[in-house]
Amino acid sequence: MADLSRDEASKSRRVREKLSHPVIDGDGHWLEPYPVFLDYLRDVGGKAMVAAFLKSRSQSAWYEMTPDERVATRTQRSTRWVFPSDALDRATVGVPALLNERLDAFGIDFSIVYPTLGLRSGYFEHPSDLRRAVCRAHNKMSADMFADYADRMTPVAVIPMLTPEEAIDEVDYAVNELHLKAAMIMGTVVRPIPTYADAARPPTFVDNLVLDQVYDYEPLWQKLLDLKIAVTTHSGSTGWSDRRSSTNDCFNHVGHFAEANHTFARALFFSGVTYRYPQLNFAFLEGGVGWACNLLNDLIGHWHVRSAEALARMNPSNMDTDVLQRLYEEYGGKFLAHRAREQLDYLDLAYPGLDAAANTKKDLDAHGGEIWDDFGAAHISNEGDILERFTKSSYFGCEADDPMTALAFDSRFNRGLKPIFGSDIAHFDVSDPTMVLHEAFELVDDGLITDRDFEAFTFGNIAELHAGMNPDFFRGTVVEDAVTAHLERSPDA
Repeated sequence: MADLSRDEASKSRRVREKLSHPVIDGDGHWLEPYPVFLDYLRDVGGKAMVAAFLKSRSQSAWYEMTPDERVATRTQRSTRWVFPSDALDRATVGVPALLNERLDAFGIDFSIVYPTLGLRSGYFEHPSDLRRAVCRAHNKMSADMFADYADRMTPVAVIPMLTPEEAIDEVDYAVNELHLKAAMIMGTVVRPIPTYADAARPPTFVDNLVLDQVYDYEPLWQKLLDLKIAVTTHSGSTGWSDRRSSTNDCFNHVGHFAEANHTFARALFFSGVTYRYPQLNFAFLEGGVGWACNLLNDLIGHWHVRSAEALARMNPSNMDTDVLQRLYEEYGGKFLAHRAREQLDYLDLAYPGLDAAANTKKDLDAHGGEIWDDFGAAHISNEGDILERFTKSSYFGCEADDPMTALAFDSRFNRGLKPIFGSDIAHFDVSDPTMVLHEAFELVDDGLITDRDFEAFTFGNIAELHAGMNPDFFRGTVVEDAVTAHLERSPDA
């Protein structure tokens, strides 16, 4: 038997004991056992698939280069030492039975368990058969290994995202065959620019799946809605053009979840997905809520000055060029007075040589004679529409030690953003899993949020994210009654 005596003094256990509500971990993790996973992959795809997968996972290239070669090729610094070195903690996040036994010491009643090995499986740049086999094997393994602990934990399905067809196929299998209740997608896919796809090293772009996308993912959103599965995205942006330091891993890592979440969230908004699917919940994990506060206020600010109505007031043809010319002549002095008429062809610094009428015409012609409305697909007619599109069905994963979570509850800024607690156990930022709930509760101890806010953060919002779409999500779990009571008190959840 494992020596769990140190768990008895857990500070998180003490925090949980004084709470009047359960704690749901909206973003826990486990470290998948490689040998077991390879067995499942072999069953799904055969020995050749195992060999191809192992080859794809190697990160040794960076170590084999000289420092000059790393800089010259812009090879991203390899990650290192990101998993627990404490034997008990390492075993805990790799063995569901032990994790189940220690949840009380972490102050957690129920955990939604995300992958580690499987984090990139949904979008890594490999042949379709390998990508799909890896996701299928991972999901079968997760379903089997957590089956005996469904009252305290549920694993998420890993969904391949390079095409909507493969995504729909896997989420359908995961829900209907494996009976998994949660799914993880990648909200961004780095793809080669088609024109240069045949080049030895083609330039890439970040596909946000919904705005100017390569494929039509509309059927996927409908499928997820039909299956009552919330869209939880665990995308990162390391490896993007501004995150490829060859020497500094922290430079590449800081803010990378927030950057990817920002990209996907604003694309969902501008493309109108959140308008067309108001009942489909979205969760943006591990990036915190600070970026969402900025994005929401940016959207409101931009709508006031860049909506179609606002742009109409900026139409160059509305300018009285006679008055403008006289002002240049009167105040232009030796530099401009004699060139006032010429200046009228250079009103827009981005389009030299075009007068006001031509400047207006080029844009109207590009859009069928209408002023293009960037907010049109989102159907925004007032500031309240923005708040509804962005807050009603959106949730934001925050880690225990993130003080920025308090922004979501600050009455001076609060616009309805809904943060959810994620322990992120199994990864480097959690050196002691028995401290996660204690660290989160420091927000209350420090006076940054109230007890009621803490309940929303660690229980209510997470319950609404999943049970708000699927009332049976928590059926048979230790938090079932509490979730039911909460939803009855919050009928709009």
